Order: sequence, then structure tokens, then C-alpha cells
Amino acid sequence: MDRRNAPFVQVLLIGMGLFWPINKVILLCFGSLWHSLSLPVLVVDILTDVLLTTAAWTCLYLVRVGHFRLAVRWFLGVMLFLAMCAYAVIGQKRLASDPLPLLLLGMSGLALGRRALWTVFTLLMVVFAIGIASDVLKQGGQGGVALALSRQESTVLGYVIVAIVLDRTIASLRESLAESNERGRMLQVSNERLHREMEDRARAQQLLIHAQKLETVGRVAGGVAHDFSNVLGVILGYAQRRERLADSGPEALLNALQGVEMAARRGLAITSRLLSFSRQEPTELEVFSAGEALHELLPMVCQLFEANVRVSLAVSEGPLPIRFDRSQFELVIFNMAANARDAMPEGGHFRLGARPCKQRPAELIEITLMDSGHGVSEEVKSRMFDAFYTTKPPGSGTGLGLAVVKDLVEDAGGRIDVRSSPGRGTYFRIRLPNADVAHAEQHLSV
Repeated sequence: MDRRNAPFVQVLLIGMGLFWPINKVILLCFGSLWHSLSLPVLVVDILTDVLLTTAAWTCLYLVRVGHFRLAVRWFLGVMLFLAMCAYAVIGQKRLASDPLPLLLLGMSGLALGRRALWTVFTLLMVVFAIGIASDVLKQGGQGGVALALSRQESTVLGYVIVAIVLDRTIASLRESLAESNERGRMLQVSNERLHREMEDRARAQQLLIHAQKLETVGRVAGGVAHDFSNVLGVILGYAQRRERLADSGPEALLNALQGVEMAARRGLAITSRLLSFSRQEPTELEVFSAGEALHELLPMVCQLFEANVRVSLAVSEGPLPIRFDRSQFELVIFNMAANARDAMPEGGHFRLGARPCKQRPAELIEITLMDSGHGVSEEVKSRMFDAFYTTKPPGSGTGLGLAVVKDLVEDAGGRIDVRSSPGRGTYFRIRLPNADVAHAEQHLSV
């Protein structure tokens, strides 16, 4: 409240600090003030203006340094004291049209509150009583008292009405301000709660993605073990033939060591890929070719399927740049491949593809995944991207795979569609923005 009233009070104090000395100089130099007032009254009037001017500038300084309420209290106190002196010397009759009391009421109520308003009102009534007493003493007699009181009834009644109106207005303003502050506080609390919920959701999504990665690692573990068995078999075969190779000469030994090195490098590539995929890391968007990424993933994707499932990859020539988190892209492909595996328990064909797709107003990269499994009904298709929805038996699925896939694709600015019918397999189409086109458009807009 003090912060809102401070600008108005400062303007008021500056106006008063300038008005009183300028007004007094004009009246003394060009008016009839010298002849209309007696010398004692003139001296009191000048001293009053000097003190009021000094008080105005002093209180302005106090407001500027942060002592708002102290400045207003001190200014009101000085004005009331000087008003009491002026009314005692000049009298109520000659000061009946003085606007200063109304200014004191308004300033005390708006700046300090209702209690200050009624305190100032009471002190003003005392000042008026002193002014009336001064008029009576000048006129003399009881008749003068009755006449002075009869003339001030309307004045006192007017001030009472003004004080009541100010009191009700200030009460309403302060109640509205309190309600506004409470709404602001509640809004701030709601914003903080929403921010925390968004952070919690982001953390939960990261944990969910990591859990999906670990689940996928578990699915490919059997195939990885098979690959490692082949790697170790090659190394062991060369080791078992070491004596014959030694008899065949250095060239045979060199060829054998090259074969061991190639087998070891293949095992190292498998472990590095598996470790980088399962590592829990924050999202890091990068631009890479979807076709190259699918080629690199193909050996691990094949490990998800049994021998009775044929896996094929068709990638168009040319660059297929997308902007995606690399490990999340791999998770999308593995989740979709795992669903295709479950849809073909008796074998079939799983096809991966990637190609550019020109669709106005942008150029897109289209990734397709198709299986020849049992397919799904319209009801299942309408809910397959819902979290925790699954058609698998208990213990066989969490219902989160496709939900995670959809979130990751949409976070990358893409969309995923599905076509399927019972007995005719399932076809997924993922469309992502072409990273080169998006980057060029961004530069053009800048």
C-alpha cells in the first residue's frame, strides 16, 4: 500500500513546497495582504507558511529514503499544530473556507488508514473548537457563542459526512487490495506447484525412457549372447590351431591374428552399442541421417526376432537428416520392433524403411515399420498409444512402449500414424521434419 501511495504523496509534497512560498510572495508583492491583516496575524501567517514549506520538503526527503509512514505522520502532525495556531490567532470565521482540513483528512485516510483518518478528524474538531473560541473571545458575550456555534453546524456536519465517505471508500479499497494480493499469492503458489509438477513429469519421463531402454536391452540379451558366442568361437578356433599355424609360417600367423582382431572388434562394437544405448543421459538433440542410423541398428534389431522372422531394410539414396536424440531414436525403433515380434509368434516378415517425403508446407523424412502379424481391430488401434493400455497377458507388457514412442516423436516435432486390420499386419509411419530444411527456414526467418 505504501509503495502505491508514495508517488502521489511525493507529487503532493512538491506541490505544497512550491505553492506556499510562491503564493505568499505574490500576495505580499501584488496583493493587499499588508493592509488586510494586523501585524500579529501577518507574522503568524508568514511563519506558518515557512514551517509548512520546510515540513513539505523534509517529508519529501523522508519518503525518498524509504520512511513513508514516518514522513506522512510527521507532516500531518506539523500541519495540525500549525492549523491549531492559525485558528487560535485568526479564528474559525476567517478560515471557514480553508481547504487544508479536507486535505488532511484525505491524506491521513489514504496513506495511513482508517484509524489515522478518525484520529485526524477528532483533532480537526479540536482545532475548530479553538477557532470558535477565538471568535467568541473577539466578539465577547454569550450571544457570540451561540452565533458562532450556529454558523459552524453545517461545517462540522460536512466534515463528518466527508470522513464517513472516506472511511467507507478506504475500507473498500483496502479489502479489494487484500483480495487482489491473496489472489496473487494463490496464483504464485499455483505457478510454483505447476512448475514443480512439470519438472517431476520431465524427470518421470526420463526415468520411463531409461526403463524402456533397459527392457529393450533385456530383450536383445539372448541375441547378443549368441553374437558373443560366435566371436569367442572364432577366437577360440584360431587359438586351438596355433601349433598348425606356427608350422605354416609367419604369414598364416598374421592372418590368424587379423581374424582374432576382427572378431574382437565385432565384440567391442556390440558392447559399446549396448552400453551407450542403456546409459541414462539427459536428452541431447543432434542431427544425423535416419538411413545410416537404421543401418547401424539393423544387426541388433535382428536379435529381437526368432529365426522364422525375416528382417529387411529399404533406405532411399541420399541424405535423410533428422534432429533427434540418438538414444531415444533407437528406443523408438526397438519398441516398434519388439511389438512386431510379439505380433508374429509363428514367424513372418518385418520391414524397415526410410525415405524423403515432400508434403506442403514442409519437407519431411518418413520412416516406416511394417509387420505381417495378426493385426489389430479398430478399437485397439484407437487406444494403442494410450499409456498403460495393452492387449498382452499379465506380466508380458507394461502398455508404455507405444505411449513413449508417440511422446518422443511429437517432442521431436513429428507425428506417427498407424494402419492395421485383423489378419493383415500393422503398418506404422513416422514423419519427422527434415533437419536441413528446418535449419534453412530458421536462418531465413532470422
